[in-house]
Amino acid sequence: MGWKGILGFEYGIVQGPLGPDIAGPELVAAVANAGGLGLLRAPDWESPDYVKELIRKTRKLTDKPFGVGVVLAFPHKENVKAILEEKVAVLQLYWGECSKELVIEAHNAGVKVVPQVGSLEEAKNAINVGVDAIIVQGREAGGHVIGQEGLISLLPRVVDLVGDHGIPIIAAGGIVDARGYVAALALGAKGICMGTRFLATHESYAHPTYKRKLIEYDKTEYTDVFGRARWPGAPHRVLQTPFFCDWKCLSAQENETNQPIIGRTIIHGVEREIRRFAGTVPNPTTTGDIESMVMYAGQSVGLIKEILPAGQVVKKLVEAAQLLIHQTFNPDSI
Repeated sequence: MGWKGILGFEYGIVQGPLGPDIAGPELVAAVANAGGLGLLRAPDWESPDYVKELIRKTRKLTDKPFGVGVVLAFPHKENVKAILEEKVAVLQLYWGECSKELVIEAHNAGVKVVPQVGSLEEAKNAINVGVDAIIVQGREAGGHVIGQEGLISLLPRVVDLVGDHGIPIIAAGGIVDARGYVAALALGAKGICMGTRFLATHESYAHPTYKRKLIEYDKTEYTDVFGRARWPGAPHRVLQTPFFCDWKCLSAQENETNQPIIGRTIIHGVEREIRRFAGTVPNPTTTGDIESMVMYAGQSVGLIKEILPAGQVVKKLVEAAQLLIHQTFNPDSI
């Protein structure tokens, strides 16, 4: 096993399951081929045949293992069944309780279970039901954020909680470069999970304008303005685009349902209208007022200076982290 591997993967680098469809087969395969763990994102509605098709498309692009992320807040039982039937390497879960039954079912299919948590309580539950690894997400993260704590305070507490259970902890939230990776390792993580850095890659299925904005803007905000009707009580971190800055004080009574349609898109094969304040990010099929759509991003977006191939992100990160450890933290220099 290579440097700092987790769960049998060469490197301890996980590409988060960017939604609703931004982490597609091309991105996941590129990360897998580079030795990291790539995660597809399952649709937020039951579509088991489509899920199988996504997995098969990815397998055509890589012979390495990968996983699929499922949001438990949405209908998912049939999708999970399809994932287990396809025997992908990892089932990643988020925003809902991971049950012992589900873990047993996955293990019987030879699939590892990795929930993402945002609190000590969620981490305790994950340990009790026998998961294979835990992603700990800090409030710095982009997209939907389940917890309130910063990564630097939450991560070591979860590491201490896990103790000698042998469950690797993966750090998420605001990590985009080798410094963040090494800091996470110092806090006791065995790997890192990155969303925004992989969003800003050639293979990510984000609209070119969205990718450009990640380079252009360097400020984010934790808000609940987008997608209130569809996913209530789900705060998120977004880029401070001019549209967001104009509307960030939107009254609590308002949501996307009675707003004008600002564009159209195809998500996981389904045509959709996008209303103002919808939680749907633009992908390459999206048309309309792209600049007024939601653009999720983590707090460290200002450190991302260019759109790179995903494989290069993995390679550069590992090499730079090794160098940093050897140069900065070797015994002679301390």
